Amino acid sequence: MTRATTVRAVLAAAVLLVSVLITLTMSPRLGLDLQGGTRMVLQAKDSATAKADRESTDRTLEVLRRRIDSLGVSEPTLTRSGEDRIIVELPDVQDPRKAAEVIGRTAQLSFHAVRGPGTEQEKGKAAGPTLPDEEGRLLALGQARLTGAGVKDAGASFDAQQGAGWTVALDFHKDAGRDWTRLTGEAACHPAQDERRRVAIVLDDRVISSPQVAPSVGCNVGLTSGSTQITGSFGAAEARDLALLIKGGALPLPVEIVEQRTVGPTLGAAAIDASARAALIGAAATALFITFVYRLFGALAATALAAYGVISYAALVALGVTLTLPGLAGFVLAIGMAVDANVLVFERAREEYSERSGRSGRSLRSAMTAGFRNAWSAVADSNVTTLIAAGLLFFLGSGPVKGFGVTLAIGVLASMFSALVIARALTEIASRSRFVGDYRGVNGIARPGRVRTWLARRDPQLFRSPRRWLLISTALIAVAGLGIVVRGVDLGVEFTGGRLVEYSTSRPVDVETARTVLAGAGFGDAEVTTAGAGDLSVRTGDLDNHEEHALRAALAEAGGDTTKVRDELIGPSLGDELRRNALIALAVAVLVQLAYLAVRFRWTFALASVAALLHDVILLVGAFAWLGRTVDGIFLAALLTVIGYSVNDSVVVFDRVRELWAKARRESVTTIANRAVLQTVPRTVNTGMGALFILVALAVLGGDSLEDFALALLIGICVGTYSSVLTAVPVALTLEKRAKTPPPARKRASGRTSGAGAKRRDPLDNGARV
Repeated sequence: MTRATTVRAVLAAAVLLVSVLITLTMSPRLGLDLQGGTRMVLQAKDSATAKADRESTDRTLEVLRRRIDSLGVSEPTLTRSGEDRIIVELPDVQDPRKAAEVIGRTAQLSFHAVRGPGTEQEKGKAAGPTLPDEEGRLLALGQARLTGAGVKDAGASFDAQQGAGWTVALDFHKDAGRDWTRLTGEAACHPAQDERRRVAIVLDDRVISSPQVAPSVGCNVGLTSGSTQITGSFGAAEARDLALLIKGGALPLPVEIVEQRTVGPTLGAAAIDASARAALIGAAATALFITFVYRLFGALAATALAAYGVISYAALVALGVTLTLPGLAGFVLAIGMAVDANVLVFERAREEYSERSGRSGRSLRSAMTAGFRNAWSAVADSNVTTLIAAGLLFFLGSGPVKGFGVTLAIGVLASMFSALVIARALTEIASRSRFVGDYRGVNGIARPGRVRTWLARRDPQLFRSPRRWLLISTALIAVAGLGIVVRGVDLGVEFTGGRLVEYSTSRPVDVETARTVLAGAGFGDAEVTTAGAGDLSVRTGDLDNHEEHALRAALAEAGGDTTKVRDELIGPSLGDELRRNALIALAVAVLVQLAYLAVRFRWTFALASVAALLHDVILLVGAFAWLGRTVDGIFLAALLTVIGYSVNDSVVVFDRVRELWAKARRESVTTIANRAVLQTVPRTVNTGMGALFILVALAVLGGDSLEDFALALLIGICVGTYSSVLTAVPVALTLEKRAKTPPPARKRASGRTSGAGAKRRDPLDNGARV
């Protein structure tokens, strides 16, 4: 074994060992769409006294954190997003009404002196507000002497000895405590039963309590901080809520709920089980396929694929990545895409072996070394384009889509390690065996493969008339565009704003019955559809949590016990922003891919690849329009993944065109392109099959939550495979006819012959020939 092989084997063993330890000792961090719970996005608004900037939003976040801690929610998560948004995640909270009421209230608590009985004429005067007390009598109040920000602690208790019922005890911070003592001391200077002996406690412009200062309190003496109690006709729940709001303090900024998502725990558990089954079945089918095509070396690649699964999972766990439902789908999808690098290497090794077959049995080892070396450029370029798509998903996506971008990026990096380190170490060790080298039916590399053999025998001239393929692509675009215009694109609530709720009923309820029931309850504008497995999906415009509760109660009359499975609320402003960001993401994806390809390839190749990319985007959106499928954030994740896959395929084809053209600069580019396509078709077919196994498993077994995602990727990969050959290449040939750019130059490097695909001499070959 060479030193390089030893290093790779040791590195692979070390990484695998660490990954197994992490897998066995650490648990993944599940997103709310997998474990169940509620996720809210709060938008901070400017107030009269504060601007919604980073600093004031952070203060608001801390107040919300104290309030939520008092709710008793297990492991809540609060993070600031941007300058003025706060993301709140509440595991296991299925009814967000209570949480929304508590955390969303501004709770402007203030303490006032009472100037005396109030009149309607005094309302709005500068001296202070005039508000009704608990019994509805108007009180003229002075200006606020202290606010809820000065409250250190508050707690509700039942006073059985004094007969006061439920009370709220207050404890103030040091400076606020002195203000409270001064305020109550001034009130104590007035006679008993005088209105001016009262202190008004105002919450959100409503007097919640206006107690008399006890007769035992002397004038200008006042109450000390820890001995203050708010009494009133409180029930237990009211007293606890009041204590919670006072203890949490006043929000520095008013907040508005612009997004709210609730997922039932059963839906999350079903999604995990379905994804696990899809991953196992899809990965097994992919492993069997690659083993059938590449025999022993395919089996070694399948072993490396299993190692990839362990490594990428361990990386997700170790980095603390929150695993969302799209992220889980991305993890499963990356298994199929991980085969791509191995297929590229094996196909290049087959070509090298056929050229070296006249030598000794050691040529298998040399062919594998050359295969890894020659495939490196295409592997690097194709993975970079996928990483670009993953990066755009993370920076321009929202919510669970970000998780998909992270898992896809980790999957790409782990797949490269799996193919270029683990698989290479295993195949290099196997290629040293004389038995493996002598028996062509065993190693899987010594035979060219059925697809390659068939193409070599037929030698089809695909590009005698490039315009023919361009006309077909134009016709497909026209059909897709017609679907977009005629059927329209069904944008999800994520892009339009509104509310989408899925319910599961104990008794079957058909759609027409549900519409009639909801119309009778005052929800005539609700769109009702089936959501799979007998569930109902209800989509409405602006609907608050109390109205949603009434809607569910109306459904329960017809369907019996009604459980909320999934709930998405998107504010109209956020919907506009997400729709705008989706368009920006697509535009940036096109421009970044164009820039990268222009640097790595000729400008004609770059424009052709982007033309194929746009072709795929239009066809995928048109297909969803014709099928009546919803276009939402998950679709955007699939679309950007298809963009990366489409450019990936185009890169492999144009990388081979560049290599062959540099070797034969005098030949026509049409002949070169035809030869390059025929040489890369086996790779395209085998890689596409690996991804299709995974996606079919996701579509069939992944459940309703992943059905549209898998369908979009299935359509996208089929369209992308077609366009990378029969759209990108004809466009490039058409541009090359008008371009004045000379053919690619032959590369020269030490220890190699000239040419882009120059081969390094076998270290066991002394160069002598007879």
